[in-house]
Amino acid sequence: MEYYVNAAAKCDGDGSRERPYRYINDAAKVAGAGDEVIVAPGIYREYVNPVHGGTKEAPVVYRSEKPLGAVITGAELLTGWKKYKGQVWTTSVDNGIFGAYHPYTAFVYGDWYFSDIIRHTGSIFLNDLAMYEVMSLKECMSAAADEFAWNAEESKFKWYTEQDGNRTVFYANFRGKDPNKEKVEFTVRRNCFMPEKEHVDYITVRGFNINKAATTWAPPAAYQDGMIGPHWSMGWIIEDCEVYGSRCVGISLGKYLDPENDMYFTTKWVKSPTQMERDAVCRGQYHGWKKERIGHHIVRRCNIHHCEQGGIVGRMGGVFSVIEDNHIHHICNSSQLRGAETAGIKLHAAIDVTIRRNHIHHSIIGVWLDWEAQGARVSQNFMHDNHRPAGVKTVNGIMFNADVFVEVGHGPTLIDNNLLLSKVSVTIPSEGIACVHNLFLGSFSLINSGVDSEVNGQREPRYTPYHIRHRTEVAGFMTILHGDDRIYNNIFIQHYKIEDKKKTPKDADYMGVGTKCFDIFPTYEEWIKLFKTGKRPDMGALANAHFGHLPVWIKGNAYFSGANMFKKEKEKYVDKTHKIRAEVVEKNGEYTFETNVYTYLKDFCCGMITSDVLGKAFEPEQRFESPDGTEIIFNRDYFGDHRGTGVLPGPFAKGASRGIYRV
Repeated sequence: MEYYVNAAAKCDGDGSRERPYRYINDAAKVAGAGDEVIVAPGIYREYVNPVHGGTKEAPVVYRSEKPLGAVITGAELLTGWKKYKGQVWTTSVDNGIFGAYHPYTAFVYGDWYFSDIIRHTGSIFLNDLAMYEVMSLKECMSAAADEFAWNAEESKFKWYTEQDGNRTVFYANFRGKDPNKEKVEFTVRRNCFMPEKEHVDYITVRGFNINKAATTWAPPAAYQDGMIGPHWSMGWIIEDCEVYGSRCVGISLGKYLDPENDMYFTTKWVKSPTQMERDAVCRGQYHGWKKERIGHHIVRRCNIHHCEQGGIVGRMGGVFSVIEDNHIHHICNSSQLRGAETAGIKLHAAIDVTIRRNHIHHSIIGVWLDWEAQGARVSQNFMHDNHRPAGVKTVNGIMFNADVFVEVGHGPTLIDNNLLLSKVSVTIPSEGIACVHNLFLGSFSLINSGVDSEVNGQREPRYTPYHIRHRTEVAGFMTILHGDDRIYNNIFIQHYKIEDKKKTPKDADYMGVGTKCFDIFPTYEEWIKLFKTGKRPDMGALANAHFGHLPVWIKGNAYFSGANMFKKEKEKYVDKTHKIRAEVVEKNGEYTFETNVYTYLKDFCCGMITSDVLGKAFEPEQRFESPDGTEIIFNRDYFGDHRGTGVLPGPFAKGASRGIYRV
C-alpha cells in the first residue's frame, strides 16, 4: 500500500494521494511490511518515530518524491531578534516548545568525553551553518576566532544562552548580518528519524535531506544517539540522503540502552573504562546481539557532513553492514566537542563490515575501527585532508588525525586499494592487519604502542575480545601482542615534510612514510623457530614466545621520495631520484588525483595477492576472506578494473593518461 505525505496539505488527511498526511510521523504510525510512504517536497519540522518494521522481502520504504526535496529537520525557525549591543542580537522562546527534552539545559557529556568545557546539546544555525557556542556573553560579544577551529572565519559567529524563568534566552553575534533577514534556526528535537523501540527491522529511507538535531554524546558503552538510525534493529537501508548539522552524530548504527551499563564510568567510576567496555560486549549477547537479529544495514550514496562528533557511529549494532559510495566530510571541525568517538566513520565491533568506495575528507579521523574489527574491510576509498589545517592549534582532549585508525583489534582487518593521502595514513595499535595495493602519502603510526598502560608500578594489558568466525559470539579475550601484519604491493611516497624529527612510530603523529617501523617484528621463519624445540616443552617454557611480538609479512612494495623500508623486504622497488607529484585537485565539486608515480615504476611487477597468500589472523584463527567465507583475489583495482598479468603496486591497475585519475 502507498501512503502520501505533503507538508502543504491544508488539513490532516488519510494518506491517500487525494488527501495526504501533513506529517511523515502520521504515516509512520500505520505503515507496515511492504508499504511505501511517498513524501512530497517540503520542510517537515518533526520527529519521525516508525512503529512498524518490514521484512527482508517486504521492507517499509520511506521515499522523498523528489530526491532531497523532502527535508526532515530537528530545528525550528528562531525569530523576533532585537539588537542588544554592537553586532549581538537577542531573542527568547517559551520552554514549552521543548517538551520533555530541553537542549539548552541538557549537556554534551559522558564516557570518553574529554573537553574541559561542557556545552549544550542544542545549536543555533545561520543559513544552515552551525554557529559556535560560548560560555559567556562577553565571549559572544568579542567574536574572536577560535584558535582550535579548522575554519577560523566560521568560528567568529558566536552564540550564548541562559535561562530566565520559563524562557530560554539567546544571544548571538551575527557579525553585521540582520538575523531578521536571514534564516536562523535552533535545534529543538533530539532526533529526526529513529524508532523509540528496538527491533523495528527492514526499513528503507531514501532521498531525504535530514538535518539539524540536538543529539547527545554517543560513546560505546551507552545508548548511541543520532539524527537517523535503526536503534538496535536489522536490515535498514539509508540511501541517497543528505545528513548534516548534528550536534553529535549524523547516522547511528549503534548500541541499545542498557541502564545497568549506560555511561558507567561517568556515573559510577568504580570500574576502569576498559572493563566497562568488556562488560558491554558480553552483556550485548544477553541483549540479543546475534547475527540473526542485529545489523546487516546498508548506508549508501549519502552526503554526510558537518556533524560535530561523527558522521556514522555504531557500537555492535552495525555488524555485517555495508557503508558504500558516501561522501563524508567536515566532521568534528569546530573542536568544540573533544573526546574519543570522533571520526567520519567510528565503529566498535565492525564484524564483517565492508566500507568501500567512500570519499572521506576534512574529518578529524577518516575511519576509526575500535575493538573487534574482525572481518572488516576498508576498500577503494578516497581519503585526504583528514588532518588539521596548517596553523591550527591542537587542544587537550581532541583526538589525533589519520585516514584509518584500527584500535586494539586482533583482525583479520583488511585495508586495500585505497588512496590514503593525509599526513598519517594508517594508525594501528592492533594486530592482524593487512594493507594491500594502497597508495600512502602518510605514515603508519602507534606501532607497538597505544595499547597498555603502567599503573601502580605494573603493566596493565588491555584485553579485548575476538569472536567465533563470522559471528558475534565471543571466542576469547587477549591483549595486543603487536605484529601479525601483512603489507603487500603498496606505494609509499614521502609527500609531506617531516615536522618533528624526534617523533617515532610509537607516536600518533609520526610522519615518516614507509615500512621501516616494522623492523622490530620477526619474520614468520624467525618466529616459528621459537616453537620448534624438538620436544614437547612444559607449559611455562614458551612464555617469552607466547607474549612476544607476532611476525609480519612485507613484500612487493614501491618506495619514492625517501620513503623508508622494512630491512628484511626482499622484493621491492626503490626510486630515490625522481620528484614525485601527488595532488588532489577539486574543480566544481569534481575531484581528480594527479600523480606521475606510475611513470617511474617502469616494469616493476609484484605478485597477485589472495586470501591464501594472506593466511589467517593469529588470535581468531580466521582467514582474510569475504564475509561469506569465500576467497578474495585482489585482481581488481580502485576502479574495479582487472589487473591483468602484470600486477603493479598501488591501487591502480595501470597508469592514467597524463597521470590524472578521476576519483
